[in-house]
Amino acid sequence: MSDDARFEDGAEAPLNLGALDAEDLQILSSLAQDAVFPASEMRWLPGERRFALLVNRMRWEDAGTDRHAPERVQSVLTIENVQGVASQGVPKGDADTILSLLAVAFSETDAPSGHVTLTLAGDGAIRLSVEALEVNLRDVTKPYVAPSGKRPRHDV
Repeated sequence: MSDDARFEDGAEAPLNLGALDAEDLQILSSLAQDAVFPASEMRWLPGERRFALLVNRMRWEDAGTDRHAPERVQSVLTIENVQGVASQGVPKGDADTILSLLAVAFSETDAPSGHVTLTLAGDGAIRLSVEALEVNLRDVTKPYVAPSGKRPRHDV
């Protein structure tokens, strides 16, 4: 009999996670929190029914920050089964605008369909109408020291 995977098991390895339900998506969202990306790194591929982002993700799972500075890693966040995309508060036409991802959430409409909402800093949001929930987060580069040398903080 094998043991379940633990959060710590992926601490020093590249992430490759999928979410097929809202509970899985909460975990994926926490690992993608504070990812930053230029607006030019968003793609909706209607023919493939896919929306993708290339983000610079904070390595929240990294327990080694007592040995080194906080790190980021480039990751691809993909949402599958996308039927439509809408946005609010996302600047259009400025590919150099830097956006910050705060959360990824799912709200079911007519099971298994629903909306995946990417909440951005500054009151921006991207809502993806999906036939079924399927979200993936995959690291595609080696980690690098976060340019700020710090982890983001959210004082409430």
